[in-house]
Amino acid sequence: MAIEFKRNLAVLSDVVTVEEAEGLLEWLQKKPAVKVDLSACVHLHSANLQVLMAAKPAVQAWPTDPALRLWLEFALTG
Repeated sequence: MAIEFKRNLAVLSDVVTVEEAEGLLEWLQKKPAVKVDLSACVHLHSANLQVLMAAKPAVQAWPTDPALRLWLEFALTG
């Protein structure tokens, strides 16, 4: 699975597909003060990006891939 849900942290890794978007949304709705770790993420489907943009969780770690990091930082922090 591309998302591991811990107590107050969602770790997104590898390729996060559209199938994970609903679970991510439900988890973020139940836990509004959580963080996400994107450090191991190499691809994020736009459905998951929309969930993150709407929920606005704190980002604990950005992707290590510079292009993905730049894209996500711009999308999530403006």
